[in-house]
Amino acid sequence: MALEFFDTHCHVHEITADLTPVHDKWFADKAERSAESVLEAARGAGVTRMLAIGTTLADSKLAVQFVGAHEGVWASIGIHPHEAKDHVQAEVQAEFAALITQPKVVAVGECGLDYFYGLSPKADQEAVLRFQIELALTHGVPLSFHVREAFEDFWPIFESYQGVRGVLHSFTDTQANLERALGHGLYIGVNGIATFTRDEAQHVIYRTIPQHRLLLETDAPFLTPKPFRGKVCEPKHVVHTAEFLAGLRGESVAGLASATTTNAQELFRIQHT
Repeated sequence: MALEFFDTHCHVHEITADLTPVHDKWFADKAERSAESVLEAARGAGVTRMLAIGTTLADSKLAVQFVGAHEGVWASIGIHPHEAKDHVQAEVQAEFAALITQPKVVAVGECGLDYFYGLSPKADQEAVLRFQIELALTHGVPLSFHVREAFEDFWPIFESYQGVRGVLHSFTDTQANLERALGHGLYIGVNGIATFTRDEAQHVIYRTIPQHRLLLETDAPFLTPKPFRGKVCEPKHVVHTAEFLAGLRGESVAGLASATTTNAQELFRIQHT
């Protein structure tokens, strides 16, 4: 029986339009690729399901349009914390909120707080994060959280709501924050960073994430796993992260693929069609 994988966080839709700098990243290695070739390569590797992640209003609209035209891909509409300053206006948020009822929209995010770059004021980041949490709760969908050097502010915001479901995308933080996340029932997204980090503390974290709370992701076109560093990351590369994690955790690739795909289907309430 062929293995099936679910890439729970990628930006594959951005190949098709130059809306953010992510579009240029898709072509940074000068290789010829299209959305169709990337999806075909993913499916050939066993990646049968993908979640296209929005980062702005315009980008989320693109994600919705993209998934409507492609099988095996669903959308998460999101406003990245870097973009918060441009999404605080009520009319912008109303237009964004209207996307939640579009076909194949199964989540909100990526959303959160990012203090590493500080590209939006903290107050705007918090306001836009709260807006997205409340939108997700209203419609009963999970969230994909981006939190970088900001957990001290993220947890009080998160814990001020009840019933939030979701995933901490690209988790590389501390054991304490891992335990806190697991205590809240959050899933943990792991990508190619696991294959090239030199931080043994992170390897300990990757080994100790309970299998029933683990999700695989690429963040394609970013964070290409070893041994493909220097090339653009694609959803197909999630398989290499899975193989690395299986070895690190002493698990079979088949078992890890099955568990993480089941986890994603349960979180996002997706069945393969």
